[in-house]
Amino acid sequence: MNAPLSGAAPVPIPSRTQFVLEHLTHAILTGGLAPGTALVETELAAQFGVSKTPVREALKTLAGRGLVVMSEYKGAAVRTVDADMARAIYDVRLLLEPEAMRRTVDRAAALAAAHAALTRADSAVDSAERSLANRDFHRALYLPCGNPLLVRMLDDLRDQAALVSSFVWQTVPTWEREAEEHRAILAAAEDGDADLAGELLGGHIRGFVNRAFPRQPDAEALDGAPPAEAGGAPPAARRARAARPARVTDADGVEVGSAEGEGRS
Repeated sequence: MNAPLSGAAPVPIPSRTQFVLEHLTHAILTGGLAPGTALVETELAAQFGVSKTPVREALKTLAGRGLVVMSEYKGAAVRTVDADMARAIYDVRLLLEPEAMRRTVDRAAALAAAHAALTRADSAVDSAERSLANRDFHRALYLPCGNPLLVRMLDDLRDQAALVSSFVWQTVPTWEREAEEHRAILAAAEDGDADLAGELLGGHIRGFVNRAFPRQPDAEALDGAPPAEAGGAPPAARRARAARPARVTDADGVEVGSAEGEGRS
C-alpha cells in the first residue's frame, strides 16, 4: 500500500464508517491511493484504529460509487482507469450535463459556487486538488437545474469523473486549456445564453476525453483501406460487402446466380 493516510485516529463508533469513507475517498481522488492499489481490510483497520467492520462498509460504499472494485478472490482495490471506462463515464455525462446546464441558465440560478471552484482550481498545487475543484465546478453548474433526479444521476458520476481527470492530468497536464473552457462556459451562463452554455459544456466534455483517450485508427484503414472520414465506406459497410457472396455470370456477362447459390437471380 502507498504512504500512510494522514489524519487516521480513533473516532466515536457511530461515525467510524463515515470517517473511513471520507478518508479513503479523499486518498483515492487525490492520488494518495493510486489506481490498482490493493485495499486490505486488516491493514486499513489498523491504520484507522477501527475494527474491520467500518472498513468493510466503507469499501462497499466506494464500490457502489465506482471508485473501488471488489473481487471474491482478490479482495478490494482502487479502480483502474482505462479508455473504455473513461469513455463510458464521459458518454453519460455528455448526454445529461449540457441539458442540466441549460436548465440552470434558464432558471437564472446563482453561480457563485462555480466562481469559487474556478478560483480553487487556479490556486491548486497539484493535479489531484485541481481535479477536486474541477468536480465542484461542474456540480455548481448542474446542481441548480431544478431536477433532483438529474442531479442525483450526475452526482453518481462525479467521483468517477474526478478519478479520470486526476489520472489523466498526472500524465497529460491540459488543465490550463480546460480552465479557459470553464471560463467561457461560465461567461455564457452568466450572459443568460442557455444554448451556448450547453454547447460549450458539451464540447468541453467531449474534447477532454477525446484528447486524453484518442481512438485508434480502424484496423482496416491501417491496412490501406480509406477511413469513412476520408470518403471510404464505414468499417461495418466494408465488412458487410465482404460477406456478400460473389456474383456468378455466364460467358456473355449476364448474372445467373452467386457463388453461394448458383442458379438464383
